[in-house]
Amino acid sequence: MARCESMSRMQAVLGGKWKILILWYVATYEVQRFGELMRRIDGISQSTLTKQLRELEADGLIHREIYREIPPRVEYTLTDLGQSFVPILADMMLWSQQWLCDKRDTREC
Repeated sequence: MARCESMSRMQAVLGGKWKILILWYVATYEVQRFGELMRRIDGISQSTLTKQLRELEADGLIHREIYREIPPRVEYTLTDLGQSFVPILADMMLWSQQWLCDKRDTREC
């Protein structure tokens, strides 16, 4: 069977361990600052978050806005391409809740 180029490209774009969560939080809260993402994503290092945000920006899913203030402020939002992925993220969340989450766990899954 030949390699599926479209799936390979999607894997390359979303292949980081944290990218789905980053996209989810930026989509959910519409605007996220770096520190907010660090607090929301338990276990991610500052360098990894920086790297994954830069990759998502390079792939056109996230927009990075730098405000020339003291102290400097950077905000992340979804691009139109990133927005087009939100329905897929929502479907992935529903699938996870149905098939992967332990029904006995009372925490939000």
